[in-house]
Amino acid sequence: MKKNKMMYRLMDSRGFTLIEILIVVIIIGMLGALVGPNVYNRYEKAKWNNTKNQINMLDSALDDFRLDNGRYPTTEEGLESLMKAVEDLPKWSGPYLKKAVPNDEWGRPFVYQCPGEHGEYDLYSYGKDGTEGGEKNDKDVVNWE
Repeated sequence: MKKNKMMYRLMDSRGFTLIEILIVVIIIGMLGALVGPNVYNRYEKAKWNNTKNQINMLDSALDDFRLDNGRYPTTEEGLESLMKAVEDLPKWSGPYLKKAVPNDEWGRPFVYQCPGEHGEYDLYSYGKDGTEGGEKNDKDVVNWE
């Protein structure tokens, strides 16, 4: 009798039906559709914020350069003058950065202009789209805002 009950239980326990599996797949797909864009937007926002932090770090290094030399690097000297001595500046005490001048989070070099249109110098990245202007994730990252 025990054997019959055990066989009956084994025969009665079935796997999932195709409809049950499809329902689970649809639910997972819906969750992915809802969560995916939010995760992507946060990832892009984090890149923008990190680029803003890099600009702030470069601002500090440029201020140190100015304290030592009495001026900011010219556009021609560029941000590289934070790492390599400029010939006509005897008070250069760099390097002013611990590592090489970074690119922005999208792999492009920062734009540096001195004198700048918005201050003594302008330092910015064109953001995700690589072109001037833009909104949301494509917004330029600048040092004057």
